[in-house]
Amino acid sequence: MRFRVQLDMFAGPLDLLLYLVKKHELEVLQIPIARVAEQYLEILAVIEVIDVDAVGDFLEMATQLMEIKSRLMLPRHEEIEEETVDDPRQELVARLLEYKRYKEAANQLEERARQWQLRYERRSDDLSEASQDPADQPIHEVELWDLVSAFSRVIKQKSVEVATKIRYDDTPIEVHMERIKERLATEGRILFTDFFEPGMHRSRMVGLFLAVLELIRHHHACVEQEELFGEIWVLSPQTAAAQTDDAAAA
Repeated sequence: MRFRVQLDMFAGPLDLLLYLVKKHELEVLQIPIARVAEQYLEILAVIEVIDVDAVGDFLEMATQLMEIKSRLMLPRHEEIEEETVDDPRQELVARLLEYKRYKEAANQLEERARQWQLRYERRSDDLSEASQDPADQPIHEVELWDLVSAFSRVIKQKSVEVATKIRYDDTPIEVHMERIKERLATEGRILFTDFFEPGMHRSRMVGLFLAVLELIRHHHACVEQEELFGEIWVLSPQTAAAQTDDAAAA
């Protein structure tokens, strides 16, 4: 059976931009374009490696960031009053604030629906007749960008590229998934970066990363961060459930 990986969980360039702003606790109205553009391009390089078809909209945003950066670097005449100079970030900030409002509203509705489900039992005849395909369920945006950002660091630190010899890892992703599941069943909890060995070729690293994403999407693995934007841990469902029970008991 042909294994299919869907990578349409990338929420979009504005979502990535908002993630970078939140990550560094920046003020949306005063985005340091040079700093954000540099990290945006780093993550864009990872997206391009994972799924080249998903890069289009992100490239458009990258172009806009670089254009704004160049306009901000242009010298201004001192005699021009500051208030008369248009900030090239204005349009982007307006779009980002609008997206932020919609996303926060969506998150509030999602949380309200979750609380409502806890208060009222769902009737047996209220279930959908057709079971949902886990592959159609997206990974939560924050978890996704944290994983992509972590993978970007892993590629820099542990991958090796030999210019004189091109090597490809053709290991099926489902094989990587089974191996990771076996490790999780034994160890229970593994640091995300520990899946990647120093000197590992990039094609193999991408295969492992996709396998982790698919395991999360199919609920065969969970991820957690002990602190905001800290190290990412991958857990077996049993370990995650045990931690939840311990927290509830405490």
